Amino acid sequence: MSGHSKWSSIKHKKGAADAKRGKLFARLIRGIESAAKVGGANPEGNPTLTDAIQKARDASVPKDNIERALKRASGDADGVSYETVHYEGYAPGGVALYVECLTDNRNRAANDVRAAFNKNGGSLAAPGAVNYLFTRTGVIIVPATSTTEDNVLLAGLEAGISDVVQEGDSFTVTTEPNDVYAVRAALEEAGIGVASSEVTMLPSVSVAITEESSAKAVLRLVEALEDCDDVQDVYANFDIPDRLLEAVA
Repeated sequence: MSGHSKWSSIKHKKGAADAKRGKLFARLIRGIESAAKVGGANPEGNPTLTDAIQKARDASVPKDNIERALKRASGDADGVSYETVHYEGYAPGGVALYVECLTDNRNRAANDVRAAFNKNGGSLAAPGAVNYLFTRTGVIIVPATSTTEDNVLLAGLEAGISDVVQEGDSFTVTTEPNDVYAVRAALEEAGIGVASSEVTMLPSVSVAITEESSAKAVLRLVEALEDCDDVQDVYANFDIPDRLLEAVA
């Protein structure tokens, strides 16, 4: 699992403040509405929508909220049109950051992202500066407490598993982006529990962070970016030991 994925998992386990949780739900609902407007409200023919809905479910967004978002998108009630915009930059210590926004106002998104970088020791970079360091990948997290690596491989191999790695108390399953939900379905059919699944951006090269002060500086910027209203995801290539992640979470 990438460093940022581990960080997100730790924050989820410890629980988020109500305000943060509300902002997360709003971001996930916006992703559902945008995906449905662009590719249609039927998840079977819209993999982007499938991913958005699954992320919302994994984050415990109420079913009613998801259904209302789909209805709004189908009727285009508010007339708002969102577009995806990416920003690239660096955190302290040379950590690469790839920021994905879903916005109805490019200027607002750019100003907010730039301010987050400037106020937290980061630097915004030109397009193409870091995106080559990340690869779009399907990732499924499976608790390791009730199954084995062999069972996971056997259940999901035909559906398209690329790799399985045990990290602590879970298995990280990687797939091609288009195979992630077929693999998840195969695992669940075999009685294997799944904690989460998503299509994400995994780094090909990581930057090791070994000091607590450096970890705090990097994560402060990541959280500032995640707090921007238009930001959907922040991908980072830091590698911070679990003990430090737990300490600063």
